[in-house]
Amino acid sequence: MSDDPRFRGDGKAGDPLVKPSVAEDETSLERETLIEFPSEFPVKIMGPATDAFVNDIRQAVTTVLGELPDTAWSRRDSVKGNFVSLQVTFTATSRRQIDDVYRAVTAHPDVKMCL
Repeated sequence: MSDDPRFRGDGKAGDPLVKPSVAEDETSLERETLIEFPSEFPVKIMGPATDAFVNDIRQAVTTVLGELPDTAWSRRDSVKGNFVSLQVTFTATSRRQIDDVYRAVTAHPDVKMCL
């Protein structure tokens, strides 16, 4: 049973109010995705146009996916040069892999947006 005071289920199997385990939740997400794997998947990251930010983001993605070729990356600076949009395109093999990339990238405090 849950420690959540709003939880009202009786904790029995099949109870619609029982929270799924992490493994059950991830398996459910895998079934619910409309993406067919493997698939080319782009992720766009926006933040300050500094070398440190670009290097940090590349390192965060590399931590999850391993080394990617330079052709997997594209960069577009804002008109005034204050912000940068980075896009990395990779061959995604699972929903979990995509989620791991998003988590790694959005953990950076300077990320303004991640799509």
